[in-house]
Amino acid sequence: MLLATAESTESLGRALAAELRPGDVIALFGNLGAGKTTLTRGILQGLGFEGDVGSPTFPIVQTYEDLLTPLWHVDLYRIEDPGETTELGLDEARTDAALVIEWPERLGPYLWQDALQLHLAVAPGGERSLTARVPPAWESRWPPR
Repeated sequence: MLLATAESTESLGRALAAELRPGDVIALFGNLGAGKTTLTRGILQGLGFEGDVGSPTFPIVQTYEDLLTPLWHVDLYRIEDPGETTELGLDEARTDAALVIEWPERLGPYLWQDALQLHLAVAPGGERSLTARVPPAWESRWPPR
């Protein structure tokens, strides 16, 4: 899938938000500047958030509780050892919230098998390309309508 502009990336995020449920995990793979935070911004807008959205690189986890579906925005860029992620309480968060995780490769073996894996890259023309690995839990919801 090609996403021509930041707005089209946000629009996809808003559509994806309508499919999101507590317990869901969206794993966003891609280099710096690939559009991970832009897609997350769209998801948050679709869930009713109206503020600024940045990548939570330094706090690692930014929680958004008062939304249609509570969401944890997680950025694992600074994590060096997958074992460090167990201290974040991500498994417990899935009880009541959905997770959007940037740099999920840092989870190593702890990445959930039921996570929707979205791979973003900058295409030659400057647009973003998106490929998805869709687990059974997401088959009826991807691509979002």
